Formats: sequence, structure tokens, C-alpha cells
Amino acid sequence: MDPNDAPVLGLREAKKRETRQLISDHATRLFIERGFEQTTIAEIADAARVAKKTVTNYFPRKEDLALDHQDEFVAALATTVTARGTDETPLTALRRAFLAAVAAQDPVAGFAGRAFTRMIADSPTLTSCLRGLHDRREEALTAALADTTDTPPDDITPRTAAALLGGVHRVLFTRIQELTLAGRTNPEIAEVLAREAPRAFDLLTPALAEYGRRAQGCPTGAGAGRGHRHRPDRPEAVTGDAS
Repeated sequence: MDPNDAPVLGLREAKKRETRQLISDHATRLFIERGFEQTTIAEIADAARVAKKTVTNYFPRKEDLALDHQDEFVAALATTVTARGTDETPLTALRRAFLAAVAAQDPVAGFAGRAFTRMIADSPTLTSCLRGLHDRREEALTAALADTTDTPPDDITPRTAAALLGGVHRVLFTRIQELTLAGRTNPEIAEVLAREAPRAFDLLTPALAEYGRRAQGCPTGAGAGRGHRHRPDRPEAVTGDAS
């Protein structure tokens, strides 16, 4: 590529990001004012002064306009587990990450404000979509647990651990929504969750205190353990020792 093309590409990408954000901002405003189901793609396009096709190019589904951090939400737990240190179990890593998100009042953790939270609660479509995102997040967590513990993804152990860990996060997310709709401010909600979340995670300690602990010196980060399961050319595949 011609080096002179780089600034052009940079400006083009910046323009795309600006257009995407503009569409998202107008969509959110209209959804909050009128309701998700009552707002049309054409109305969003008119508000953003773009073609209807432009809206659907950036956001293939209407739900994507309202929940535009879906990928980040789905990947969050799996990313934390994959990147955990050698001294952390999945339980301790996820507990640490959640409390950090509470302290930061992270919107992805549920600190989205009363108007936005009400918009979701009042929409059957978005409520269903959110349930699906929780399910997808749990599936991604299952894969990460299987990968970093050298366990087949279809084994019951990572699936059970992911169900327990994902369930706590689902409960805590719902708790943040409930407090938000009750009129509590984000700092007040963070204070409540800082007390309640540790108690929720403590309930998992008897089952998951040592699950997934890495031996010292094992690799960390994305891909740790990948390609290390049930290969016939490895001794553990013959002996059945995949610990």
C-alpha cells in the first residue's frame, strides 16, 4: 500500500466510526423517547440524516442499535478467565473483575442509567435479546474454561462451572437493573453491590475454590491450553490424564 494512502484510510475509518456513533446516539434517544418497538429504522435514518440502507449496513438488526456493546458483553467473562494469572482460579479472577467493574460503574456491567434500563425493561424484544446475550456469554465462558483446563468443551465440568459463574453474574446484573429502576444513583448502586457481590461469590467457594487453578509456570493469556486436548500423539490422551 502506498504510504500516502494511510492518512486517507485513517480519515475514512474515523468517518465510519463517527457515522456509526451518530446513528447509535439518535437511535438510543428515539428508543428512550418512544419505545423500542414503536421506533422504526426509517425514523432513525431521518434523525441521523442518513439513508435507511446506511443504518442497516452499520446495524444489521434493530436490536444492535440499542445494545451496541454486545460483543464486549458476551466476551467479558471468557476474556477474564483466559487472561487470569497463575495464582488465580476462574472464581477469584471473575470476582476481582466484577468488583472492579462495580467500582468503575461500568455500563457493560449494568450501570446504564435509569432511562436506558427502563427502555430495555419495557421492551419484550430487548428483554429477550438480553437473555440471549447472557446465554451466549455463558457459552463463551464454557469454552474458555475448557480451553484453559485442558477439558473437552462437551465435558460436564466446564459447563457446570460456567453455569454457576454465569448465574452469579446474571443475578448481579439483574440486581443492578432493579436498583437502577428503583431510582438509586450509580454511586449508591455501586456501594450496595460492593457489599452484596462478595456474598454472592462466596456461595460458590465450596464448589469452585480450587477449580481451574493453574500450576506455576503455565502459560497465561489467550490460547493457553489450546490444542492440548485429546490428541492421540500426546501421552495424556492415552492415559486419560488431562489435568
